[in-house]
Amino acid sequence: MPDYKEKMLILLADKYRKSKKDSGTNKINRKTRIKPTELYKNYKQNDADIGQIEAVNRAAEECREMGFLTYEMNGFSNEIAHIELVDERILQVEQYLSQHYHYESKGEKVRYVEQMIARYCESGPVAKQECEKLKAQLKKNRVPAGYLETEDILRALEFIEPNQKLLYIREASMLIYGTSKYFEENTLDRVCRLLRAYLKKPCAEDELPDEILSEYHIVKEKQKLCLKGRVTLVKDKGRIELEHLSKGAEFYADELEEIRQILVHVPRLITVENKTSYLRCQSEDTVFFYLGGYANRSQRDFLRLVYQDNPSVEYRHFGDIDAGGFYIHEHLCRVTGIPFGLYQMSIEQLQDQRYKACLQELTDHDRRRLKSLAQQESYQEVVQYMLEKGVKLEQEIVSLG
Repeated sequence: MPDYKEKMLILLADKYRKSKKDSGTNKINRKTRIKPTELYKNYKQNDADIGQIEAVNRAAEECREMGFLTYEMNGFSNEIAHIELVDERILQVEQYLSQHYHYESKGEKVRYVEQMIARYCESGPVAKQECEKLKAQLKKNRVPAGYLETEDILRALEFIEPNQKLLYIREASMLIYGTSKYFEENTLDRVCRLLRAYLKKPCAEDELPDEILSEYHIVKEKQKLCLKGRVTLVKDKGRIELEHLSKGAEFYADELEEIRQILVHVPRLITVENKTSYLRCQSEDTVFFYLGGYANRSQRDFLRLVYQDNPSVEYRHFGDIDAGGFYIHEHLCRVTGIPFGLYQMSIEQLQDQRYKACLQELTDHDRRRLKSLAQQESYQEVVQYMLEKGVKLEQEIVSLG
């Protein structure tokens, strides 16, 4: 059984703190009100659990006796119509929640943000700018939204801005967060946008956002390039024939400087988004290149060299049939200048009965991203189908197919 007293008071306290009454900007004095269905969704259903209804009513009565709220009943029934906070008791409500339920009151949140500002405001100019934004919110009597996420950003800026030691990104992540992947997976994009805005260095058309970190002596780990098929790499010291390696080859991107020519001996080259699918893909008439997501600078330069030496080859991309997969394709075409077609990323795969059990439902986020792609001719037909049917499909089942 849920603790309805806790749930009730938290809903009312949070609703009050998000209202204009709390910031003093309200023009109409609206009641801070919730409905019992927000506590127990079946509260008004004929088949509702009587025990749950009684628990909600009992919690409301106990809170009323404590002076925290009032409520009104529906006519002569035993159903509550709505529950209202006694606004003047908001501090006492938060104090009660803090003592009994580990609730963090607005005052505690404000003090936490103030401590953040004191710690980070002098650590560097970009961090200082972010702290000024936090201060502005506090002056409006508001707790800054996402302040815990902002603290993660400030931690990174505190380390990056004064850094003078050459580091790889994952080394920096270890020093900032104590784990090697947190920076890339959670804060890298936002940190790089802030640094670029401060330095007034927006991304050039062929530049990646995280390249700005080199200004602060932080670089990505050496990139590896993976490909397989009937292709020859021509170097000053000889030729490497990859067709003799059934699983292909993997080499560091800095070896690109030693490659003078790339000869593709088949009519088609396909970039592959995911590693599992890359390992699965086999064809006598195709060279496969592992992309692993958005093309980085090394992959871009390699593919440009391939295209320069082999302009008559057909270039296609194979990825997830979802918004991310199409955005990766769009980015690939844009940064390389190569007219990549799509490979097995169509309605046909979405309708294939072999993959029916693997179709996934679109999330609201998926729909928003797909709608922005729906006007582009390259994706229009398949995207409209996905939106109508509400489905997407991962690449791995198609490559297995």
